[in-house]
Amino acid sequence: MNNAIMFIGGLVLLVAGANALVRGASKLALSFGLSPLVVGLTIVAFGTSAPEGAVSVGAVLDGRTDIAIGNVVGSNIFNILFILGASALITPLVVNIQLIRQEVPIMLGASLLLLALGYDGKLSPLDGALLFSLLVAYTVFLVVQSRRETQAAQDEYAAEVKPAAAGAWDDKLFAQLLLIGGGLAALVFGSEFLVTAAASFAKAMGVSDLVIGLTIVAAGTSMPEVATSITAALKGERDIAVGNVVGSNTFNLLGCLGLSGLVSGDLGLTMAPSLLAFDIWVMLAVALACLPVFMTGREIARWEGGIFLGGYVAYVAYLILAAQKHEALPAFSGAMLGFVLPLVAITLVATFIRSRTSRPPQP
Repeated sequence: MNNAIMFIGGLVLLVAGANALVRGASKLALSFGLSPLVVGLTIVAFGTSAPEGAVSVGAVLDGRTDIAIGNVVGSNIFNILFILGASALITPLVVNIQLIRQEVPIMLGASLLLLALGYDGKLSPLDGALLFSLLVAYTVFLVVQSRRETQAAQDEYAAEVKPAAAGAWDDKLFAQLLLIGGGLAALVFGSEFLVTAAASFAKAMGVSDLVIGLTIVAAGTSMPEVATSITAALKGERDIAVGNVVGSNTFNLLGCLGLSGLVSGDLGLTMAPSLLAFDIWVMLAVALACLPVFMTGREIARWEGGIFLGGYVAYVAYLILAAQKHEALPAFSGAMLGFVLPLVAITLVATFIRSRTSRPPQP
């Protein structure tokens, strides 16, 4: 019971800390004259990924690198399959053309880079420095690009940031710094509680830290993305729901793992063989699946959301069966590899081809 309370308390601190950090940093940035678009592309994206970063760095400092890496890989799988799936079931999601042309390819590139860097079985501090430097370059690129955006894009991100009205209590510098400091403190303590509780769960359930990181911790640290995307879908801001997930995944890979690698010391982050043999490939596959889904009418239909959700259920079921070495695992794996996955792939390809051939000719 104590572990459950610690886990829930850690989640509450992570979500509250991320919200306080985003609010304080957004108000501070706006008071210094940064546009809402820049704030949305940088601070809000960092804020929703802050729990993953805090937990991963905390796990590394605690010597539990499997939780650190599993948290990021599992969060990226959860974000696409569960969050986009659930959001699309609420309402079909609009996909901005920039996501297809730029953000999804960048997310795919970051996923491939992680696979290449981890091919030797570890993520060194030098690898972490490379990932984090790419995050800095990506952020600078977004800021420069945002200066060329239209007023419509500015208004869209202003709606996402939702700065408080003038005269609000957090207009003062002291309040903004207090929010930022309090948010960071909540993230630190929340991550410590969550990692400690997750390690106890793994021991009690007889499964590895990696499985706990890929499932329970990954879902828990993705709560800000869940809240943001589902709320956006309910309010009709359907492109924000998609952009939040894709942007968060890129920040997870470059920022969370970059920082984790930097603080890992000379030994680096050891990557479990099962992670390299299966989970990273699943993460790469679901990222790749975004392209045909997003390009079919530039939206995620409800039935596609249902496929995403079903895929996440199947993935978690596989992890549980594999962890317990259940006798049903071979049959389950055979059914997935021999029937379900090919059927889904054929359906997506056929839908993509039909959408391209049925498109009216351009004038």
